[in-house]
Amino acid sequence: MKPLHEWSPEHPIDGLLTDIDDTLTTDGRLGADAYAALESLQAAGLRVVPVTGRPAGWCDHIARMWPVDAVVGENGAFYMHYDSVSRRLRTVHGTDAATRERQRRRLRRIAGEVLAAVPGCALASDQPWREADLAIDWCEDVARLPDAQVDRIAALMRARGLTVKVSSIHVNGWFGDHDKLSMTRRALADLWGVDLDRDRSRWVFAGDSPNDAPMFAYFPDSVGVANVRDFAGRIDALPAWVTTARSGSGFVELARHLLAGAAGAVRAARG
Repeated sequence: MKPLHEWSPEHPIDGLLTDIDDTLTTDGRLGADAYAALESLQAAGLRVVPVTGRPAGWCDHIARMWPVDAVVGENGAFYMHYDSVSRRLRTVHGTDAATRERQRRRLRRIAGEVLAAVPGCALASDQPWREADLAIDWCEDVARLPDAQVDRIAALMRARGLTVKVSSIHVNGWFGDHDKLSMTRRALADLWGVDLDRDRSRWVFAGDSPNDAPMFAYFPDSVGVANVRDFAGRIDALPAWVTTARSGSGFVELARHLLAGAAGAVRAARG
């Protein structure tokens, strides 16, 4: 990882994709500076798309209320786009409703098994609003678990056939092979005709934890906020660049770098 201040984009930037927890937020809160940074990026002409492990219930609110152009949720289970002209929210899932219901029943059984096997963990408080995945809390509303216990949760979930990713607060598991990248690719193609394999150098991704690894590996100009260093040795791919500041302050640092330091590189891509 190289310091962010050394980065000068070689291509026009069309949009910013960003994780939420501990990338936009700080200690679980979305600060005014980070929210204002989203508004500033959008006002400058960039597409702004949160790509998160958070649930459908949260993403409905984010798509409608935040200064963003779409949101990818539950680690790639769906995307949401709010059309401000028609005042309609569109949600595109990777699977049909009947399949999601069958999978939710299986996930509830797996949740009980994991909770019984790993003392100290808990269902994530946002689990009731999830459509397609199981989130086990290892440090958001419970005392932080040791790495070995986090690894045990992940192993138990994998043994039951789940795809598993560890975020900065949860261990997420789901049926299927989707991830943040696969649904981001679909969303950008559906909404704006973006061929991401061709144009990935025009998009920046910001994140902080192991479930962001597919995005870090894919985007040549991926950026980690400084707390990505907390996962040294536990993340499959690191970002190209890293901020000086942690969490939401790191995101603000990235936004300011894009808007000021990359003069001429950010083009008006909207319309």
